[in-house]
Amino acid sequence: MRITAGFLLALPLLAAPPFTIEQVLSSSFPSDLTPSPKGDAVAWISNAQGVRNVWAARAPDFRAVPITKFTADDGQDLDEIAWKHDGTAVLFTRGGGPNARAEFPNPRGTPAGVQQEIWIASLAGEARKLGNGHGAVVSPDDSTAVWVVNNQIWSMPLKAGLPAAQLIRARGAARDLAWSPDGTSLAFTSDRGDHAVIGVYDVRNKAVRFLDPSVDTDQSPVWSPDGLQVAFIRTPAQPEAFPWGAKRTGPPWSIRMADKESGKGREIWRAKDGPGSVFWPMRASNQLLWSSGGIVFPWEHDGWLHLYSVVPTVGLAALLTPGDFEVEDAALSLDSKAVLFSSNQDDSDRRHLWRVNTETGANTRITPGAGIQWSPRELAGGRIVLLRSDAALPARVALIEGSAPPRDIAPSAIPADFPASSMVEPRPVVFQAADGMNIHAQLFLPANAGTGRRPAVIFFHGGSRRQMLLGWHSMWYYHQTYGFNQYLASKGYVVLSVNYRSGIGYGTDFRESPGYGATGASDFNDVLGAGAWLRSRADVDPARIGVWGGSYGGYLAALALARASDSFAAGVDIGGVHDWNLEWDSSSAADDTAGKRREYARVAFESSPLAHVSTWRSPILFVQGDDDRNVAFGNSVRLAAALREQGVPFEQLILPDEVHEFLLHADWLAVYHAADRFLEKYLKP
Repeated sequence: MRITAGFLLALPLLAAPPFTIEQVLSSSFPSDLTPSPKGDAVAWISNAQGVRNVWAARAPDFRAVPITKFTADDGQDLDEIAWKHDGTAVLFTRGGGPNARAEFPNPRGTPAGVQQEIWIASLAGEARKLGNGHGAVVSPDDSTAVWVVNNQIWSMPLKAGLPAAQLIRARGAARDLAWSPDGTSLAFTSDRGDHAVIGVYDVRNKAVRFLDPSVDTDQSPVWSPDGLQVAFIRTPAQPEAFPWGAKRTGPPWSIRMADKESGKGREIWRAKDGPGSVFWPMRASNQLLWSSGGIVFPWEHDGWLHLYSVVPTVGLAALLTPGDFEVEDAALSLDSKAVLFSSNQDDSDRRHLWRVNTETGANTRITPGAGIQWSPRELAGGRIVLLRSDAALPARVALIEGSAPPRDIAPSAIPADFPASSMVEPRPVVFQAADGMNIHAQLFLPANAGTGRRPAVIFFHGGSRRQMLLGWHSMWYYHQTYGFNQYLASKGYVVLSVNYRSGIGYGTDFRESPGYGATGASDFNDVLGAGAWLRSRADVDPARIGVWGGSYGGYLAALALARASDSFAAGVDIGGVHDWNLEWDSSSAADDTAGKRREYARVAFESSPLAHVSTWRSPILFVQGDDDRNVAFGNSVRLAAALREQGVPFEQLILPDEVHEFLLHADWLAVYHAADRFLEKYLKP
């Protein structure tokens, strides 16, 4: 149904919002929660309206204070915190990595340019740059820091005050740097493109040895407690394949262990054929956690991402977290006898914290209740530091001491005028997709909805390997989108946030749904189902249903308008894919005598919004940064040309030098104000 002004005049107007976009996005977002090696302090990154700083808190009172003094919304991200072992200072990365043209993110357009840098900040609040690079780790005796510059490993003697210098000149891209317990060796992954090997640098002899090399891809090196061996993950080489699509099974991955002196390795465990044969990661500092009860690792053997443990000399994996739920992030306890983790056990659309003893397998719940908790880290004295949120209050750092409930240790992170009391509590709903699949979603109803029919907006998250939650999200990008969904609800929109197929949280089969995205757009069934479910509600005006989303969600929003303009009146697409063939090299010179790449390209295009532009009539606002490193900017260029030729009304907001996940707070505000105006223009009189 097309919108007509005469029809809309009879509909109720949207209420004036009780808060602004600026207010709902005003709280700082904490990330990279990192305890000191002794567990007597913790540091994290705080992003306060684009001003990023490192904060820390230490025993006994754990009073949170900033230890850096950056003051500008300059788009220079902070991450990769690494403590000195004496607990007096942290190293961190400032600035993003280069794109394919060796350009560093510079959304402010600073004329002198920017670099990715390593900084050090003491707990006394003194910070300085050490050099260019990222991913610093400090040796056990605090004498040396190593990091990566242009894919090569560099080092700096911290005590001698000498400048950084290149430590190793080697082929490949170095990552996953890990010191041995005694500091005499450094393990790392060397990515060679079509394979990757684990290297060990001998500090005394200045020599590199590669461990058990093969044609496969090795990653996640972790040292044995005695420092004599390195365990790592190996994923087998496979024939060239389409980069997307369901991957429920494949050649099984394995865990191997190699001797650091001889380089000889052996397999200590291999995944079984069938479910779980394809490796899927958890959120952790390393995919292998060497505990006192064995090596803990993630595995989807039963169709859910769980923690398992294997003793290297035995080779049999023991399930540590049984049940129909998924583990998301995990960390070792200080004594290495347990793993703390977050999961959606008994609460599919939230996260809570648990502890599992790796020697006995006993599970203990840490955080009950209806909130959301993640990133559990153990401190000395049995304390636990974590990040938490709920439906009303956004992410903040909290501390658990003994049996007491969590207490926030940086309360100033939430401004006094933050509109917590105006937040609505999203409701969990399940609807049927057009092909009958059950789809989970969260429903935001206006606080004072009344009895009239209202405009509605469907939100699609990005990823697609993501899950929106019943509260403020644990990831910054989706923290922002949750805030905008709350703002839309405050204006009187009915908002439906859809956890469509190929997302996480509901098991392997749901995530690896056949034919999703570029391999057939089966998730368009979820789009149609969401629209039908809203049209069936007495409080929704079926002529005023819009769509919005970012990244993969932008793809689904554009697909909704291209293939179902009669059902969706308007949409906002932020950094979405419009032609899947722009996201991979379909014209490779590789042998294509069987026509596989040509067939992939055909299906990918048919699964794209641009393939259906002839039926596209609803207006769209599309937004993209022209330094997007995730989605080719050509998607926006081609979409504009196609819509102009088709005569479809569109608006655009292009952000020069911005990346995919906008770095400037000012740009987030500009995007959401533009989206607000656009949706109001087309969904209300």
